[in-house]
Amino acid sequence: GLGDVYKRQIMETVLEILAKVKPNVDFKNATAIVDDGLLDSMDIVMLVGELNDEFGIEIQVTDLVPENFNTVDAIVKMVERLEDED
Repeated sequence: GLGDVYKRQIMETVLEILAKVKPNVDFKNATAIVDDGLLDSMDIVMLVGELNDEFGIEIQVTDLVPENFNTVDAIVKMVERLEDED
C-alpha cells in the first residue's frame, strides 16, 4: 500500500544520510549500529542534524538511545513516529 511506499522512501533517505555520515558501512544489514560502534557520538550528532533537516522533525535528547539507532528499521520507525507528532 501507500504506507509501504512511503516507508521505503524514508528508508532510502535514511540510508543515503547514513552513507553521507559514514561511507562504506553496510548499514542496511547492521543489527547493532550503535552497540557495535559503527557510529560514534559525533556521527550520531551529524545523523540527527541531517534527519531533522531532511524530514522536518525534531529528534529530542530523550530519543538519543541506542534502541532508536541500532538498526535502519529503528531509525525509520523513529522518523515516522516524530513525523506523526507534528
